[in-house]
Amino acid sequence: MNTLQAIILAIIEGITEFLPVSSTGHMIIASSFFGIASDDFTKLFTIVIQLGAILSVVVLYFKRFFQTWDFYFKLFVAFIPAVVLGLLFSDLIDELLESPVTVAVSLLLGGIVLLKVDEWFSHSEDTKITYITAFKIGLYQCLAMVPGVSRSGASIVGGMSQKLSRTSAAEFSFFLAVPTMFGATAKKCFDYYKDGFVLTHDQINLLVIGNVIAFIVALLAIRSFIGFLSKKGFKVFGYYRIAAGIILLIIHFFIHPLTII
Repeated sequence: MNTLQAIILAIIEGITEFLPVSSTGHMIIASSFFGIASDDFTKLFTIVIQLGAILSVVVLYFKRFFQTWDFYFKLFVAFIPAVVLGLLFSDLIDELLESPVTVAVSLLLGGIVLLKVDEWFSHSEDTKITYITAFKIGLYQCLAMVPGVSRSGASIVGGMSQKLSRTSAAEFSFFLAVPTMFGATAKKCFDYYKDGFVLTHDQINLLVIGNVIAFIVALLAIRSFIGFLSKKGFKVFGYYRIAAGIILLIIHFFIHPLTII
């Protein structure tokens, strides 16, 4: 991976992290198109730079993020399912990260779901988030362990299924992303060093560049998404996902196989 490729992936991450379109899925597809090697550092990079984007939540929602202990306990409860399943299925998740076809199918199926979400939960209101509600949203978030599903999309839908409004569900999804991505980054870094790898100076520079760019782009994207979501809903993202999934499958099976080198 060179600097230009790192910048492109970081821009994609910053734009897509909070949209229900799967940031990881888009980075996998971009890596395939640009011929970026699917080595251990690339897998580390695609996880770690998500942390940069997630930190934009702390900045934009600074006052709301630092709340009562009850708020943090609920985030922790919602975070538990990801911890358990992430540890149990880490090897399988790494394998799926190398599959553009998995991303394409997930984009397609997820798009169909998003077309129906507003209809299914059209009467959602700003109900209080309980510990049970938080845990159920955390279970939904685990669906995003399959590349292409979208962490934000899964957790927002989970929140709406628990009678939260689109905006409230989206904001809780953003808050939940902070411990989730901190945990994912810590585990990925630990595994990287446990396997005997050491970051070179150039790789450290790429990680720094990637996180900074993802952070800046996400700052610009998150507010726009909240405004759009509250007014328009999910259908645009559903159509986009369906179109993207179909196009990727056509390219893979009829034009040129998409492979992560």
